[in-house]
Amino acid sequence: MGSLTSPVVLTLPGGKSLTLGLRPLVMGIVNVTPDSFSDGGQFADDEAAVAHGLQLVAEGADILDIGGESTRPGHAPVSAEDEIARTVPVVAAVCQQTSVPVSIDTMKARVAEAAIDAGAAMVNDVWGFQHDPDLARVVAERGVPVVLMHNRVHENAELDVVAEVLAFLSRSIEIALRAGVAHSQIIVDPGFGFGITHAQSLTLVRDLERLKVLGCPILLGVSRKRAIGVATGHSVPKARVIGSVAAAVMGAMNGANIVRVHDVAPHVDAMRMFAAIQNPQLGNPL
Repeated sequence: MGSLTSPVVLTLPGGKSLTLGLRPLVMGIVNVTPDSFSDGGQFADDEAAVAHGLQLVAEGADILDIGGESTRPGHAPVSAEDEIARTVPVVAAVCQQTSVPVSIDTMKARVAEAAIDAGAAMVNDVWGFQHDPDLARVVAERGVPVVLMHNRVHENAELDVVAEVLAFLSRSIEIALRAGVAHSQIIVDPGFGFGITHAQSLTLVRDLERLKVLGCPILLGVSRKRAIGVATGHSVPKARVIGSVAAAVMGAMNGANIVRVHDVAPHVDAMRMFAAIQNPQLGNPL
């Protein structure tokens, strides 16, 4: 239960590394988009996005995830050119001002390549290499860690959701390995809230430990999502902080090694407290 039984070291560009396993890491979200479900437009300006990213670092974020295309239901597709224009200046500016690793949240090879050139050290693909297979080549050639997320276009309440996620992510891992991505550089994400029902999303948190059969660290992104709102009665995403923290802690108990969040400070405190209780022999788990 909980963190990895032994630490996993991800290799980052420039001889740097990121260790997973001592406590769940907190990935802070920087949406450089006009239409994201929770904070669309709030950080669409480069200066505001950079300031927000640095604020999340000050609050204790271990990783920043910068994205230029909303993935909410009904989102408007964005061209690679527009996505690069939105994200690359922010990635470059943030990387110049902090040593915290930056992840580029994209499903497009061209965007990932441009962001890595600007300093990004990870790729987060919400379609697990099953939207743009060339993205696997980019990740392999650049040697960066990658998050492979499960996704679906349409909900199906009859699905065995854990079996579905395992089958999808197994295909994603196979694509990655065939392209030359090292298994040790792969993180998996069950895709809470993506093409599945609210009940199925909650099932994934409860049964998250079953994903360990894939042999990869697990990222969980529940922050402010509709399933949290349904469970807590909060229709406004920003009112779902406590519910989000509760779900993230449950995810950590069931094997999450990274939690992807909008509200960094409360999640950092929660993950530190979780680690202190789970592993008191570590002393200070920071």
